[in-house]
Amino acid sequence: MRMLLLGVGAGALALGLAPGHPSLLTPPVAAQSAGDLDKVVGALRAIATMKADFTQTDRQGQTLRGVMTLKRPGKIRFDYGKDADFLVISNGKSLFVVDYEVNQVERWPIGNSPLGALFDPEKDVKRFGKLVRTGNPDVLSVEVRDPKKPEFGMITMIFVKNAAAPGGLQLTHWVALDAQNNRTRVQLSNQRYGVPVADSTFTFKDPRRSARRPG
Repeated sequence: MRMLLLGVGAGALALGLAPGHPSLLTPPVAAQSAGDLDKVVGALRAIATMKADFTQTDRQGQTLRGVMTLKRPGKIRFDYGKDADFLVISNGKSLFVVDYEVNQVERWPIGNSPLGALFDPEKDVKRFGKLVRTGNPDVLSVEVRDPKKPEFGMITMIFVKNAAAPGGLQLTHWVALDAQNNRTRVQLSNQRYGVPVADSTFTFKDPRRSARRPG
């Protein structure tokens, strides 16, 4: 469950997405898709800071809640609350899963997760992303995966047109699927943009040096 939040893993969404493959698109649709993908990249790049409440649900239906904080470039924090025994955080270079229950820290380079599309949208979305038609002109679905590195999994991000959001698109949720087909959905709500976020938000106390998590 904790690992899946990283986006090292989410299969086809139960959103009535039409089947399709880029090679089967007619030129006008392909051109439109490329334009929409550019809009997604622009919307992601337009987010300087963001906070949102999130609800994370795994394939068994287990649900966790918390607050996501994002700051460009490359910083993100998933905080599950004071009573949680773990934390997911990126300092802009690496992504960490901090487990206070067993005093362990696991680290991955940001580029080793499709969730990196949130960190470096121009690089990851443009290189590894494709638009999946939803049948709703106000909803964009973008699937991001590296076909040469299937072990990194796949992330499908859903955006809804919203004039109040940066770039006119609001990220509402994503679904992550890992190499073992374990699926996790992360739903966002109460999105706030341009909020003050200190760099200290993306630091953590190493539990390998202390058995207690700071309050």
